[in-house]
Amino acid sequence: MLDMPQIGKQWRSLDEYAERVTPRDDEFPPFWDAPAPDRRETLKLMAAAFALSGLDACSDAPEEHLIPAVKPQPDVVSRSPNFFATAFVHEGLAAGVLVKHWMGRPIKVEGNPRHPASLGATDAMAQAQLLDFYDPQRSWGITRDGLPSTLSALERALADQREILAAQAGAGFVILTGAVTSPTLSGQLDALRQKNPGLRWIHWEPISRVHASQGAALAYGRPAATVFNLANADVVLAIESDLLSAAPGSLRYVRDFASRRNPTRTAKMNRLYAVESTPSLMGAAADHRFVVSPHELNQVIMALAAAIFDRPGPEAPPWLVAISDDLKANRGRALIHVGPDQASETHALVFAMNEALGARGSTYDLIEPVLHASADPDFTFSALVDEMNAGTISSLVIIDSNPVYTAPGRLHFPDALKRVRYSLTLTAVPTETSDATLWAAPMAHPWESWSDARAFDGTASILQPQALPLYGGLDPHRLLALLLQPSAPETQDAVRVTWKPRLGADFETSWRDALAEGVIPNSASAKSTVNLRPEAWAFSPPPLDGATPTLLLRPDPYIWDGCYAGNAWLQELPRPLTKMTWDNPVLISPGYASRAALRNGDIVEIAAGESVARAPICISPGQADDCIVASLGFGRRRIGTSGAGGGVDFFPLLEAGAHVTVRKLDRRQSLASTDHHQAFRDAGGRYARSDTLASFTAQGANPSSEEGPFIYRWTPKGPAAWAMSIDLNACIGCGACVVACQAENNIPVVGREEVLREREMHWLRIDRYYEGTPETPSIRFQPVLCMHCEQAPCEPVCPVGATMHDSEGLNVMVYNRCIGTRFCSNNCPYKVRRFNYLAFADSEPRAVESRNPDVSVRARGVMEKCTFCIQRIAQARIEADKENKAVAEIETACQAACPTRAFTFGNLADAESEVAKRKQSGLTYALLADQNTVPRVTYEKRILNENPRLVEPQP
Repeated sequence: MLDMPQIGKQWRSLDEYAERVTPRDDEFPPFWDAPAPDRRETLKLMAAAFALSGLDACSDAPEEHLIPAVKPQPDVVSRSPNFFATAFVHEGLAAGVLVKHWMGRPIKVEGNPRHPASLGATDAMAQAQLLDFYDPQRSWGITRDGLPSTLSALERALADQREILAAQAGAGFVILTGAVTSPTLSGQLDALRQKNPGLRWIHWEPISRVHASQGAALAYGRPAATVFNLANADVVLAIESDLLSAAPGSLRYVRDFASRRNPTRTAKMNRLYAVESTPSLMGAAADHRFVVSPHELNQVIMALAAAIFDRPGPEAPPWLVAISDDLKANRGRALIHVGPDQASETHALVFAMNEALGARGSTYDLIEPVLHASADPDFTFSALVDEMNAGTISSLVIIDSNPVYTAPGRLHFPDALKRVRYSLTLTAVPTETSDATLWAAPMAHPWESWSDARAFDGTASILQPQALPLYGGLDPHRLLALLLQPSAPETQDAVRVTWKPRLGADFETSWRDALAEGVIPNSASAKSTVNLRPEAWAFSPPPLDGATPTLLLRPDPYIWDGCYAGNAWLQELPRPLTKMTWDNPVLISPGYASRAALRNGDIVEIAAGESVARAPICISPGQADDCIVASLGFGRRRIGTSGAGGGVDFFPLLEAGAHVTVRKLDRRQSLASTDHHQAFRDAGGRYARSDTLASFTAQGANPSSEEGPFIYRWTPKGPAAWAMSIDLNACIGCGACVVACQAENNIPVVGREEVLREREMHWLRIDRYYEGTPETPSIRFQPVLCMHCEQAPCEPVCPVGATMHDSEGLNVMVYNRCIGTRFCSNNCPYKVRRFNYLAFADSEPRAVESRNPDVSVRARGVMEKCTFCIQRIAQARIEADKENKAVAEIETACQAACPTRAFTFGNLADAESEVAKRKQSGLTYALLADQNTVPRVTYEKRILNENPRLVEPQP
């Protein structure tokens, strides 16, 4: 396998790509100059410091520390963790999680292996929920007109609204929420509407999937939800798709997809085609990726439909002919998926194509809708704003939504809100909307209250509280209960009432089982029996305005629509494709940049309709020339210190119109990107290695060995040999492993300015590489962590023996020996060591109570790096000693979180262990093997299942 050819030399940035033509004159890359804060910024920080210093004298803010329990809970065992099942709810849909407790306080989130939406995995947002729970800047007090008020005053105001509701039968009263799947909350909303027929409820998400649901209704005549089965799909065509990254059920889908990507562990590899205008995780995972502009996409879809339906249509490019033939050759095992930004007619047409391919019942199914439907589907958010402006809305209750920030700028929602006589916001953190409404009440964190929610397939879970409220607050159930009746029942009682008729005769036993398992059995939505309407075959995408460039607004992969903008872990997590942190520059193609004479960091002015935004640009390889892409969720004006003032707010440009103008300004901004950080060199440019299935099959499956001769070779002699294998066929670069490692190992955030100085502290990074030209590159991901080399270059250069080897092959750090020479980092060829230039742990926005007590918090001047979660190894060893048996399987934090199971960790000395078997794979290779470091971390090379008709012949 040593001779397997690399498809192309890899590069991480356009600057590095250019160096292939013009080599650097200097030996070392220049240090990334971070701008010093200007006078305005300095004065702002001083003013904030002075204001905060006097805060205690004039506020009743709660203490920022927790009081330990005097009397321990009955089920809590000292020095032993407990796990409690609940669910992480995003966009209304639940993914099962287990919350790890230490002496009664939550410290970590893990996936629930029994839940169909997570299968034991988590995403980055679920991992970061821990930081939100302990956030000291959560809402903690009720306000009226911006002034402190009391719960009793709010209850009196709600009693007045209750009387008005009864007198007017709900006319003029509106409740605005996000997407709702909670059966209990749905029942309360239905009860309110039944009691007050004029009351209206609208569920609205700024990042909408309404086109997908409307497309299903167009195709089948009534609403239906879609559930995909990628484990059955031999060929998948993804068109502007987010199926592996953000679609409902993506954690499950990416597991199913990855299960058929490694040819050494699957009988038949699947094949993925991606057609898109800007790079995505779906495109990065594809065997073939095609860059198509938004204006060309409609023609591509119509040509595809003509090929599948065998009818006349637009002329198809040769690559599309090969794709359509492959889809038809795999009838019953093929799937086409289109992203949520495409028109409803496009979704309906794709449903018809899937039906023609025999996909229904095999690679996808229709089920009854999971989201609770509004009684009046014509009452849209735009209609609500129109009625607010007309003065017909007298009362507006907003639950866990922030429309003042997220509403399209053309609607002028803040102005309309001023015309509403009574307005109330229930929100977990202070927001732009809570500042604008008459009343604002703190919402209890999901870990502090009871509730329920459904997963993407309808499976229900009970959300049980993990702790008493840290800052008080109401939950949505209690708020709606107060609108229904004067004496509101406890929320737990309301949830129990919802499920009592559904859990059978032995309710208490079934209730306890549901809490313990995190899943209510047999609660998934029923399959839908609707048939495809004949009209679906005739739909066509609506034409686009011919003006260019086209502005594409997409949610940020981590802070989404801004609801997680106050989470420092997510702000500092490098974005998978741009490696950007803390910023959201506008993405443009290399061709567009060349024509407009733009460079990374140049600031441009983007005008759409009457809305204008100014932002720096970032050149994105693999993007279509006639579109620009901006991430939503940044530029928050009312948020905690972690998200304050970061990035640019593009929501004013949402729905502003197709015609966009871009003008270069005479200003620049440094971008906090990590794509040039921790760079290392390989003479052959072979980092994230890849090959084709045809080549792999022809050459056989023998493990590679590229080590040279050794003058001296030392091998640890311990009872175990801990090692890791990382499957690059499975890794999609989602970043969940990075946040899981951060939570588990008390890794601090450093802030934007320190990232600019290349001082981020993540122990695990995911390098992103390109192969090919900047216009149409292939994209590769490679997780890089401490390799735990048997011949570790870091060890002999440490003057105090702070870094050393143990008998089981772990490269360990003795923190209290480290004197900060950084010789070890300089001598590490993988650049995986992190140095505490400042006391980052003391200044990060993380409560002490949230830290893992099994992991030391490092001080200033100390080097740190991946330990293979040595605390988990130690705990497993203790448990094994108690039972007088060998240490069982151990999961590291990154391994446990990974939705694709790309990481495998275990005892290499055990020939039957999974890691030992994977290291015998014919795909296994070591990174920088020619350095003779003998790393315990190895990789499985990525294999591409290419269509022979689309492979260019080699010269």
